[in-house]
Amino acid sequence: MSEFLTIGEPIALFGSTEVDKSLKDAANFQKFLAGAEVNVAVGVSRLGHSTQYITRLGKDPFGEFIIDQLNENKVGTDYVEQTEEYWTAFQLKDRVSDGDPSIFYFRKGSAAAHFDQQVLDAIDFSQVKMVHLSGIFPAISPEALTAFRHFVKLLEEKNIRTTFDPNLRPQLWASQEIMVETINELASHAEIILPGINEGEILMGSRDPEAIADFYLANGSATKTVIVKLGTAGAYVKQKDGSSFSIPGFKVDNVVDTVGAGDGFAAGLITALIEGKSLEAAVIRANAVGALAVQSPGDNDGYPTPEELDAFLAKHEEETK
Repeated sequence: MSEFLTIGEPIALFGSTEVDKSLKDAANFQKFLAGAEVNVAVGVSRLGHSTQYITRLGKDPFGEFIIDQLNENKVGTDYVEQTEEYWTAFQLKDRVSDGDPSIFYFRKGSAAAHFDQQVLDAIDFSQVKMVHLSGIFPAISPEALTAFRHFVKLLEEKNIRTTFDPNLRPQLWASQEIMVETINELASHAEIILPGINEGEILMGSRDPEAIADFYLANGSATKTVIVKLGTAGAYVKQKDGSSFSIPGFKVDNVVDTVGAGDGFAAGLITALIEGKSLEAAVIRANAVGALAVQSPGDNDGYPTPEELDAFLAKHEEETK
């Protein structure tokens, strides 16, 4: 039993330790746990909430590493299957002094891509308060997309709150047209949608935060709130009743790696909502966790504990007096 569930593909990430060297030329790498959905699960767990992660791994060194990392981060593994038939995905990431790093995947035909949806029917939903969904898992294979749709149906039947992050990965889709059509259809089932401003431009043709929000509020009857992530500028929020507000971001002096910031944002938002905080307070926390995330080289190693989050917010409040 847990308060939070997510489904996805965790990955063994080899991050270059050499700044501004291409993946072709880099010789030194550090191993991390990665994957958008697992990042959110780690962030939620680190902030003191019970979690379960749903996936399939290979019985190989990467799979064992991922399970060890999940256990270390107190992410539940009751619904993590292992198989000898398929291998665990991994990826390479370079390190850059400015902008977003380059990533190369080794995940086609992985264990998670052969996910068995029967696992979903055995899940205990009795204590679940929120579920996070991402556009990555349904992109990795037809089997994963089928399982994802089945999972969404179960969540709708049980009236469980959901967040959905488009998390666009064009390299995993057959075409951009299929990606846009599928992501927007899947998004229509979620209560809270978390697009980035760049994703909005790809998915519905505008970089205007309000236009993006309006599109997704009209896209499906289930959607009550859209939170558009604006990077360093913070976030724009609009709800079904027409109310809207903006929350500024936190200034960060030392950006090490931007990957994982959006997942940290989701973890901050979800934990605050589970705790019964207002939407405005939840978005402030989301921005804070995202700001902390970019100051570390791994995808999720910068996510805070409650004490670290409180210290960050207190320091920011003191600096802005």
